[in-house]
Amino acid sequence: MRIGVNTRLLIKDKLDGIGWHQYEVLKRICKNHPEHHFFFFFDRPFDPTFVFAKNITPVILRPQARHPILFKIWFNRSIKRALVKYHIDLFYSPDGYLSLTSKVRQIGTFHDLNFEHYPQDLRPSHAKYYRVQFPQFSKKASHIITVSEFSKTDIIEKYKVDSKKISVIYNGVNTDYRPLSQQEKEDCRERFTGGAAYFLHVGSLHPRKNISRLISAFDLFKKTTQSNIKLVLAGNRYDWTKEMENAFQQCSSNSDIVFTERLLQKDMIQLMGSAICLTYVSYFEGFGMPIIEAMRSGTPVITSNCTAIPEIAGNAALLIDPFNTLDIKNGMVSIYAKKELREELINKGINQAAKFDWDKTAERTWEVIQNTITDASSVS
Repeated sequence: MRIGVNTRLLIKDKLDGIGWHQYEVLKRICKNHPEHHFFFFFDRPFDPTFVFAKNITPVILRPQARHPILFKIWFNRSIKRALVKYHIDLFYSPDGYLSLTSKVRQIGTFHDLNFEHYPQDLRPSHAKYYRVQFPQFSKKASHIITVSEFSKTDIIEKYKVDSKKISVIYNGVNTDYRPLSQQEKEDCRERFTGGAAYFLHVGSLHPRKNISRLISAFDLFKKTTQSNIKLVLAGNRYDWTKEMENAFQQCSSNSDIVFTERLLQKDMIQLMGSAICLTYVSYFEGFGMPIIEAMRSGTPVITSNCTAIPEIAGNAALLIDPFNTLDIKNGMVSIYAKKELREELINKGINQAAKFDWDKTAERTWEVIQNTITDASSVS
């Protein structure tokens, strides 16, 4: 079988949540199935470490697809031609974008439909593209993979997709995340916060990550406790907004807010394991990978009580209303003041994180690929 794969988000030292999903799943599938040939379609020069096995042929297709107009060109022209040129039997797209002009069977992973619920959080051009194209992708796909029951229900309700066409396959968690020694924690805190304990947010500083309310809640926390705890925001500021900037400027403790920008994975593992708590108060998630990364690190989690988050966090996190700044602040105070609560969440979190495994994710993804090919053969 010849399988084409959209790998445009495999970019060295710049993997985000979906990029890590691609990396972990594709690495396992390609190595576990040497009898099949995989064609990795990149939109720019690629790092050779992403060519995981001998049964992979990397192909660079132009143009670089980083804008809605270029998305259409890349998927509907460049991908379409490549699928014909390389005699591809099936096209797998881990970020959900599909070729609407190709007759090849396709599988897309839809991570969430945040753009349907909060289009104002995106650039207008991107919001319009997603809201026009993804309903078409849902019809074009031979099968859809998504990462939570919440997202499956959302796809069914928004796009009227038959539930049999959708498989829920949870993300895994990187096993490099682990509880750290006290010395490692002290070294990490010295490096990032001058030795102070800190709350941590991980991920791009995007509007739906609720950064403005998190900053305001941190300000209230500092006024309430008079502690020396800091807030570390670990992620790029590509989507930094006026609202976030206003919250930051109005925060009387903004000198205790640390921006790290994007970090290498080895640094992120240290930062996660050394935090007093992960404060992940996004108001829309299809999964929420940092939640289980923190849990595996032995770090307590404060997170939101909406969308897919309770499904992923289970009873192992302190759930708050992300639209209520006071509720976020109260959660931070509780974690700060109650040692027994921290210990309870750490223990529950380690057990909860153990439920998520990239090997299982890759195995189930391969089953979907195999079944889709089998269904096509039986029809023909």
